[in-house]
Amino acid sequence: MSVSPSSPIVTTLRAAGCVFAEDEARLLVSTARDRAELAAMVERRVTGQPLEHVLGWAEFRGLRIAVDTGVFVPRRRTEFLVQQAAAFAGPGAVVVDLCCGSGALGAALGAAVDRVELHAADIDPAAVRCARRNVAAVGGQVYEGDLYEPLPGALRGRVDILLANVPYVPTEEVGLLPPEARIHEARMALDGGADGLDVLRRVTADAARWLAPGGRLLFETSERQVPYALEAVAGGGLVPRSVSDEEMYATVVIGTRSA
Repeated sequence: MSVSPSSPIVTTLRAAGCVFAEDEARLLVSTARDRAELAAMVERRVTGQPLEHVLGWAEFRGLRIAVDTGVFVPRRRTEFLVQQAAAFAGPGAVVVDLCCGSGALGAALGAAVDRVELHAADIDPAAVRCARRNVAAVGGQVYEGDLYEPLPGALRGRVDILLANVPYVPTEEVGLLPPEARIHEARMALDGGADGLDVLRRVTADAARWLAPGGRLLFETSERQVPYALEAVAGGGLVPRSVSDEEMYATVVIGTRSA
């Protein structure tokens, strides 16, 4: 749906600092069910709420992922993580998505690979509610709890792909994030502890017990954290390596359990 660059909505969004005001206006107009809802959505956006929370969804690898207020919005750079996982996951792969948030990673991998057996978990009840809606199309199961704790014990030693989009922002740097993230997303989805690697270390410590022989752990991290992340993966008994995509500004660490 086209929206005039001079329309009142575009003008309002631009005045509020929205760089892509015309694109945002088009999305808001096409999503709103009536004028009253549109006005309310524009007001929410003007006050600084993330566009995805206002719309109720985010686009991720061609999918429309439901994202409720307060839930971590999947980043486009994280599509690189799913791309790497898809290269290793064959039909019928057993996949676990830890710190799943909205379930975007598991849903996207399930859409890319036939017949995956998908299990996801998050400690945030709001995220779990979103994830259950998003992975329903691929028959995924979502559990509420801390990392591996809520997963069925029968998965131990069977997991082919372990995705872990862990929080990796150092505590002191959370305050430097854009307001859309630090104000409107759950802090637990952002704060990775003093050096940003607290949650990651807990994931790598137990990953080998859940992975099948030849199975892989994949997670996103920052460039400067790569040496420490590789060390954590090796310490957990996996063979580590990292891959990057400069265009997407994405770095993924892969840990493989020996066959």
